[in-house]
Amino acid sequence: MSEPTNEARPFLSVVVPAYNEQDSLGPMHAALLAALEPWGRSFEVLYVDDGSRDDSMRVLHELAADPRVKVIQFRRNYGQTAAMAAGFEHARGEVICPIDADLQNDPGDIPLLVAKLEEGYDLVAGIRAKRQDKALTVVIPSKIANRIIAKVTGVDLKDNGCTLKAFRSEVLHDVHLYGEAHRFIAAFAAMAGARITQLPVRHHARRWGVSKYNLSKTFRVVLDLITVRFLLAYATKPTYFFGRFAFGCFGLGGLSLAWTLVQRFASGIFVKDQPLFVVGIFFLLSGLQLLLFGLLAELNMRTYYESQGKPTYFVRQRLNVAAPIRG
Repeated sequence: MSEPTNEARPFLSVVVPAYNEQDSLGPMHAALLAALEPWGRSFEVLYVDDGSRDDSMRVLHELAADPRVKVIQFRRNYGQTAAMAAGFEHARGEVICPIDADLQNDPGDIPLLVAKLEEGYDLVAGIRAKRQDKALTVVIPSKIANRIIAKVTGVDLKDNGCTLKAFRSEVLHDVHLYGEAHRFIAAFAAMAGARITQLPVRHHARRWGVSKYNLSKTFRVVLDLITVRFLLAYATKPTYFFGRFAFGCFGLGGLSLAWTLVQRFASGIFVKDQPLFVVGIFFLLSGLQLLLFGLLAELNMRTYYESQGKPTYFVRQRLNVAAPIRG
């Protein structure tokens, strides 16, 4: 089903990733319409079917009779991050709001998030109040993960795992999501200089289907967190990252070699009899390698930014000055 080219741009785009949610999609859409139609703002709903194996696409075909409904179907299951990324790329609204398809998030909270956004923020993140999940296997690990994510990224969100958010479309214009990076949307927005706040939202027990969450995802989240930390701190200056370790190795190597000289002339112990000499050479060579890695990473980053015209800064607004012509 192709999209009309002359269709007016909606104010809001709701992005709904779905995987094997045939029973919840109908009630979910009814709840969305009940929340958004009385609101009076123009909207579209983008359902992204993440390679479902049930009858989810049959339900979405029926929902697509409404021209405000857009459907994207993956050829196979790629994961929630890919589904959300596809929804963001196809969304045309001024404001984008992702929400889960299982109705654990309440569509009635969307206008509240947008109202908070219009107070001058760029992203409003939901905080699931009174979570209706298993405490031992979901809630407690989630709280621990949220504290770690806040510490590493510097973005103090209480609930990074809550899909329900509202943000201005330009916030993630140059951001590409991979792995389990949908949990770090706020961190990427902060990298672009976004003003972020939080708002409690309702959370309901799952009524249909089964949860897609499992503890094995924790390891993937940790690896993605390392990547996000690197991008936040060193995306445009990777030599600083490698340089710190390089100079640390140079320092340890220099101290080790200096101590071998002290032992040689003060105690008469020959260099060949001192293990620290080999340790010193190892650290010096390691430092040299890390420094070269940093230079190679610097060249790669500059090629990335310059070849694709990627900005190294983000402008909030311009007064009496036109945007520069790139390329």
